Amino acid sequence: MGEMPGQYRLMILLASWCALRFGELTELRRGDLDLRHARVQVTRGVTWIDGKPTIGAPKSDAGIRDVAIPPHLVPTVRQHLEDHVGCGKDALLFRPPMVSKSGAAGPSKRERARKAAGRDDLRFHDLRHTGAVMAAQSGATIAELMGRLGHATPAMAIRYQHIAQGRDDEIARHMSEMIKVAQ
Repeated sequence: MGEMPGQYRLMILLASWCALRFGELTELRRGDLDLRHARVQVTRGVTWIDGKPTIGAPKSDAGIRDVAIPPHLVPTVRQHLEDHVGCGKDALLFRPPMVSKSGAAGPSKRERARKAAGRDDLRFHDLRHTGAVMAAQSGATIAELMGRLGHATPAMAIRYQHIAQGRDDEIARHMSEMIKVAQ
């Protein structure tokens, strides 16, 4: 992330750890954060219609949601607010003009960051996918994934429940721990 401008690092982290959509991230404001309870409230997003940004409600009612921020990110969020965000509750978390439909930073910065990561193939939406897979692997149920991701149907949430290498071994160990506790 060293190639990503500082004002956009948090965008990458929230996409990755909270599985937020690009359009949701670009419309987040200071007032959408509740750091006391480590939550981000998603109530609107940006979509592009005929190449023009349009602010509106998420695609479905399920898209309006509160998402828990992993505790390890809260200090980073606080620092971002201090360093990069205006004081008012309506101040955007991520300032334009770097924000566009195609990614979090202008083409040259985005390309340098992807190249530095050794991932020329990485799309911004892949960060959301990563967050969704991590949530699934943490043990989230389909209903919990649907809530976290803002999905209206289980079919979408199921897409993120990949079988990770070694995960079956971990499941078996947890099952053994359950029986030990019961005995």
